[in-house]
Amino acid sequence: MLTSEQAKKNQEKYGFNELVEGKKKSVLQLFLEQFKDFLVVILIIAAVVSGFLGDAESAIVIFVVITINAILGTVQTMKAEQSLNSLKQLSAPEAKVIRDGNLMLIPSREVTVGDEVVIEAGDCIPADGALISCASLKVDESALTGESLSVEKSLEEVTEGAALGDQTNRVFSGSFATYGRASYEVTAIGMETEVGKIAKLLKTTSEKRTPLQINLDDFGKKLSIIIMIFCGILFGINVFRGGSAVDAFLFAVALAVAAIPEALSSIVTIVLSFGTQKMAKEHAIIRKLQAVEGLGSVSVICSDKTGTLTQNKMTAEDYYVDEQRIPVSELDMSKGNQEFLLHCSILCNDSTNTDGQELGDPTETALINLGSTFGYEALKVRDSYPRKAEIPFDSDRKLMSTAHFIAGQYVMVVKGAVDVLLGRMDSIRCGDTVREISAADIEKIEKQNEEFSRDGLRVLAFAYKIIDHERELTLQDEDGLTFLGLISMMDPPREESKAAVSECIKAGIKPIMITGDHKVTAAAIAKRIGILKEESEACEGAVIENMSDEELKEFVPGISVYARVSPEHKIRIVRAWQDKGNIVAMTGDGVNDAPALRQADIGVAMGITGSEVSKDAAAMVLTDDNFATIIKAVENGRNIYQNIKNSIQFLLSGNFGAILAVLYASIAGLPVPFAPVHLLFINLLTDSLPAIALGLEPHTSDVMQKKPRPMNESILTKNYLFSIGIEGLSVGIMTMAAFLIGYRGGNTVLASTMAFGTLCMGRLVHGFNCKSAEPVIFTKRFFNNIYLIGAFLIGLVLITGVLVIPGLQVLFKVQTLKIGQLLIVYGLALLNLPVIQFMKWVRNYGIKSRDN
Repeated sequence: MLTSEQAKKNQEKYGFNELVEGKKKSVLQLFLEQFKDFLVVILIIAAVVSGFLGDAESAIVIFVVITINAILGTVQTMKAEQSLNSLKQLSAPEAKVIRDGNLMLIPSREVTVGDEVVIEAGDCIPADGALISCASLKVDESALTGESLSVEKSLEEVTEGAALGDQTNRVFSGSFATYGRASYEVTAIGMETEVGKIAKLLKTTSEKRTPLQINLDDFGKKLSIIIMIFCGILFGINVFRGGSAVDAFLFAVALAVAAIPEALSSIVTIVLSFGTQKMAKEHAIIRKLQAVEGLGSVSVICSDKTGTLTQNKMTAEDYYVDEQRIPVSELDMSKGNQEFLLHCSILCNDSTNTDGQELGDPTETALINLGSTFGYEALKVRDSYPRKAEIPFDSDRKLMSTAHFIAGQYVMVVKGAVDVLLGRMDSIRCGDTVREISAADIEKIEKQNEEFSRDGLRVLAFAYKIIDHERELTLQDEDGLTFLGLISMMDPPREESKAAVSECIKAGIKPIMITGDHKVTAAAIAKRIGILKEESEACEGAVIENMSDEELKEFVPGISVYARVSPEHKIRIVRAWQDKGNIVAMTGDGVNDAPALRQADIGVAMGITGSEVSKDAAAMVLTDDNFATIIKAVENGRNIYQNIKNSIQFLLSGNFGAILAVLYASIAGLPVPFAPVHLLFINLLTDSLPAIALGLEPHTSDVMQKKPRPMNESILTKNYLFSIGIEGLSVGIMTMAAFLIGYRGGNTVLASTMAFGTLCMGRLVHGFNCKSAEPVIFTKRFFNNIYLIGAFLIGLVLITGVLVIPGLQVLFKVQTLKIGQLLIVYGLALLNLPVIQFMKWVRNYGIKSRDN
C-alpha cells in the first residue's frame, strides 16, 4: 500500500489513470478535405476560368453543385469516431484504495501504480494489477477477452506470456467483479492498461476505402483526362476554322462541365443515404455511408462468438441422471431424480431472477431459469426448503455446499467440478435406490463428462448427503457423498444463426468465428451453426503468434474458427484476408473487438449487448444484435451498388451521346449543335433527377445468387463500357438526326433547338433503359419505380415548356417549335427505347445461348 505522499509522487511520474485522446480535425478541415477529389479540382479550375471570361452562369452552377457535395460529405464525416471517449467511460468513476493504512474512496483517475485496490462483487476494476488477496473472486472480462463466462481468480502463478483470459492471478481495467472479493496491487494505469493498449491500436488502425470509392476516383481521373483532351481538340478545331477563341473556349468549358459527371459523387451520396434509411428499418444503423456499398462486396465475415452468434446467456442443455443423458427439453418432473436434481440446482445456488432481473453467476442463473421453465420458481423452492447452513464456493475447493430440511431429513447438497466431486463419492443414486459407486460407474460418469466437454458444454456435478441434525457444516462433511447427476450448460447459438450462416455461404461469403473463448467451446458452437466442418479448421491464437504476415496469409484460408485470440490477433487475421484481395466485415461487441472493427473494411457492432467502444469503432450497428441482419444488409448493399452502377451508366451513356453529336458536327463542318446554356440545363435537370431515381430502384433478392465481386474489379468492365458506348451511340444518332432535320433550311437556331430537345427527351427516356441489364419494356418491372416515372414527368414538363413557351426563347437560346417539329423531337427521343431494349435482348439472348 502507498502513503498519500507516495501516491502523489507516482501520479507525477506516471500521470493520471485516464486514456489520452488524439487530436481531432476541425469542421473546416473536414470541409476542405472534400475538395481533394480530382474531378472536383478540374471543375473548380473550369469554374474560375469561366468566371474570368464572363460566363458567370457556368461558374455559379459548378460551384453550387460541388459545394452541396462537400457539405454532404462533411456532415457524414462529422459523425466521427468517439472510441477513445467511450473507452474512458469504461473506467470506474470511483475506486476503493488503501492509503496511509486506511480504506478510502477516490476518483478512479487518481488511482496510481502501487496502490492497493479493494474490490468486491459489483465493482468495476479501475486499473490493471496483480492480486494480493482473493476470496472466491470471479470477474467478467467478456468485454476484453470475448469469453462469455466469468473468470475465477486465484493467487496461483500462471505461465509467463499466457493469454489475457488465462491470467487468473491478475485483474484488468474495464472488467468487473461478479462474485467474491479481493485486493490487488496496481501495476498499470491509463494508456498502459490492456484497455489502453486497445486505445493505441485504435490509433494505428486505418479505415479502409470501399471498392466503389477507389473505382470512382480512378475512373474520375481517367475520364477527366480524356474529356480535357477531347475539349482541347475541339477548341483547336473551332479556332482553326476561324471562330472566336473566347467563344470556342467557353463552349469547350461548357462541354467539359456537361461531359464530366460532377454530380456523380452527390448522387452516390444521396443514393447511399436513402439506402441507410431502408437499412435502419431493417435493424442496421449505418454510421458511415461507404459501408452500404462496401457491404455489397464483402467476401469474408469475421464474427465474434459471444453475443453475436450466440445469445450471450448461459442455458442448461442436458441432464445426466439415472445413468442416461437427457436433453432439458425432454425432462419429466414426475420422475423423482430429475425433479430432485432440479431442486438441488436451485437450492445450492446464490443467484436470483426477480421480474426478469438476473443477479449472480451466469451458470447459476442458467439453473434458476431452467427451474422457471418447469414452473419451479427459485423463491418458492427456497421458501419450501430454507437454507440451514452452507460452505460458500471456494476456487481452491471448487465446491459449494448448502444444508436444507427436505422430506423430514437434513440434506446437504453439494455442487462443483466433476473431477473434484468424483473423488468424494462413495455411493450413487439410480431410480429409487442408492448403492455403492463402482469403478464402472465412475468410468461412465467420466465418459459422459468428456462427451459434454467435446460438445463445448460447461458441466456441474451434483451430489448430496444425509446429515444427522441441523448444524454448521465442516469441510469433512464434503466427503462420503452420494452422486445424483450432472447438468451441462452453454451459451447457445441464436436460433437464426444457422440459417444466416447458410445464406452467407450461398452468397459466396466465407463466415469465420474469432473469439477469446476456449477452442472446444468455440468449435462446438461453430459446428452447430455450420461454420466448422472439420476439427482441423479450428485453432488457437497461440498458433499464429509467431507466424510472419506472409505465413499467416497462406494459413487463413484453411481456418474457420480462431479461439483464445487477443486484439492483435484479430487485426492480423483481418489484414491477412485483406492482403489476399478480400473485402472483410468484422462483427463484435466487446472492447477487445474495437481495433479489428476499425481495421476491417466493414466493422459491424452489436447495438444491444455491444460496448460503446465497439459501436463507435464500427461502420454499422445492429439494433437487434442479429447475425441474420448482416446478411440482409449485404443484400441491400449489393442492390444499392447495382443501382449506383445503373445511375453511372445513365450519366455516362447520355454524356457520351452529347459528345458524339458535337464531334460529328465538328468533323462535318456543321455549326456547334448546342449553346453552353443548353448543356448546363441538361446537366442540372435531365441528368440529376433520373440518375437519383435509378439509384432508388426497388431491390431484388437475385443479387444473393451471385458471388461477391472481386475487390480489384473496376466498375468499367468491358461489357459495361460496351453498353455505355452502344447506348450513347443511339442517343447521339437520334440527336444529330434532329439537328440535321432542323438544319435543312439553314436555320442554325432551329437545328440547335431540335437537337437540344431531342437530347433532353432522349436522356429522360433512356432512364428506363438503365433500370436493368436485361430488357424490361414488356415486364411489370418497367413501371415499378415511381421515382423514375416522377423524374421523367418533371423533365418532360420542363423541356416542353422551354420548347413551346415563347418567353423562354432568349434565356435558353432556342426557337419556339411548331407541333410538327415537336412531334419529331418526341418521336426521335422515344425511338431510343425500343432500339436499346432490342439491343439488350440480342445481347442477353447471345449470352444465354453461349452459357448453354
